Amino acid sequence: RTAGRAPFGVRVAVGTALQARPQAGLGTAGGPAPGRTALVVAGHNLTTGYAERLHPKLAGAGAHVPARAALHLLDTDHLGILSQVLDITGEGCTVGGASASGNVGIITGARLLALGAADACLVVGALSELSALERQALLNLGAMSGGPRGLEPGAVCRPFDEDHSGFVPGQGCGALVLETQESAEARGAPVLARIAGYGIALDGNSQADPDERGETAVMTAALRMAGLAPEAVGYVNAHGTGSALGDRTEAAALRRVFGDGPDQPWINATKALTGHCLYAAGVVEAVATVLQLRGGFVHPNINLYRPIDPGLRFTGRTARPADLSYALSNGFGFGGINTSILLAA
Repeated sequence: RTAGRAPFGVRVAVGTALQARPQAGLGTAGGPAPGRTALVVAGHNLTTGYAERLHPKLAGAGAHVPARAALHLLDTDHLGILSQVLDITGEGCTVGGASASGNVGIITGARLLALGAADACLVVGALSELSALERQALLNLGAMSGGPRGLEPGAVCRPFDEDHSGFVPGQGCGALVLETQESAEARGAPVLARIAGYGIALDGNSQADPDERGETAVMTAALRMAGLAPEAVGYVNAHGTGSALGDRTEAAALRRVFGDGPDQPWINATKALTGHCLYAAGVVEAVATVLQLRGGFVHPNINLYRPIDPGLRFTGRTARPADLSYALSNGFGFGGINTSILLAA
């Protein structure tokens, strides 16, 4: 009932969290106490689509605006409803970083654990419902694809392909449970992967154009935190949106970090399969990265026919077996926000 009247995105977040929590064994006897469990919701501007749909119903003379709308129009509605449904009473916050929000959320959760502020942290990458105004602005900016352009709809999303035409919006939500090693071992929790390092930095740039140096810096920082050489990384889940400038900039940054020798990692972009889940992308793609680490494979880059840099080790249009120990997951956002997370099997 708590989530029943909430906006669609909040209901999806609750459903996603209710999958993650039991898999991690939270909320059971012997697990972290509610007051030692934190909650981070990754994303911002989450209610613009909801507000747009609500406005025509309430714009007439004398129309009643329900008081609850004052809460639903805030991003913190996710935080309040998730904490109530899941009985989480530790620290909590929403964090935003444009398309890097998911990774910013994961890094924030990891830091809460490192500081001793919590024993476990649920990180939810929230679904994005764009308003018509936002969609048009992204089209005018040239970031979002304008449509099929003679292609079948399933072929429009083309990260790292010469025929890329911008990102294709996707709707998705992801949830991860982070936990300290001591807490997980004490209760015998299933450990799927480990955060070995991360990097987060700004370009000092308010625009939408990415920066090769900033992207290189965060990948290098994640490796340095883990004490690893680039050769240890077997796979990169690239930001790879399908925008011409974004893809070419990331490809150049990947070359800077990993060179062009025989030890290059496999590279793919989950957005080729899901579209760009915007604020949730980092969490959704971290989930995809963990699945590949544990499953011993790399998923395909569907629609990749003419790679923009044939010298990089892109996965082809079919999945490949891969023995992976470490993987990077990149997330870059408008306003010069760069993030990279290093995950270990």
